[in-house]
Amino acid sequence: MSEYLSKASTAFGDQHLLFSGPLVEVALAVKNELEKGSLRTFLVFDDMTGSVIDLDLRGSDADVVERLSCPPQQFTGRYATRRDKSAETVEDDSAESKGRGRPKLGVVAREVTLLPSQWDWLTTRPGSASAILRRLVDEAMHSEGAREQKRAAHEAAYQFMQAIAGDLPGYEEGIRALFADNRTKLEQCIAAWPVDIKTHTLRLAFGLSDQPTKRATKAG
Repeated sequence: MSEYLSKASTAFGDQHLLFSGPLVEVALAVKNELEKGSLRTFLVFDDMTGSVIDLDLRGSDADVVERLSCPPQQFTGRYATRRDKSAETVEDDSAESKGRGRPKLGVVAREVTLLPSQWDWLTTRPGSASAILRRLVDEAMHSEGAREQKRAAHEAAYQFMQAIAGDLPGYEEGIRALFADNRTKLEQCIAAWPVDIKTHTLRLAFGLSDQPTKRATKAG
């Protein structure tokens, strides 16, 4: 199964969670309910980004699966589809140089410019300056990764809220609480929301997993 077909997704209808699972299973489950006449409107969300997935459910199940097997291209700018020629050159040079000369140990030597006070600080730390700098960079990368993960989670929750909860009470206050990373305030703002929307919002924003979602079978 392709990455797009297996994309984690969730379907909502009439403010209730209908199905959750791989996109292909959710799409076919929604299609089945539409054909039976038990579902009038629905929204399917990408669980990673919180954005709405536009589905074309016409034709047979095989037709739907075939269309999902060829997902739409993502364009991020005028030159997004052009491959970086400089990257090709670097890759080719790297491949060509393999096997020649002294093997690299994974550490690249480059000049580092610091202020005198910063060099003074480095001399007071245990270990070599290079080892200290590598450790500081690793710590910064880890910290940045955690911040980016939180930012992405908040953005996913925002996309979901914007698509399904714009008319619900406390929406604007909830958005402000979300981006302030104030979970307590957010829970207060959305307390009156339908339980499935509220639960999914918190799951996207904070990674909550204590409330299991329904698999891609008819919700009871």
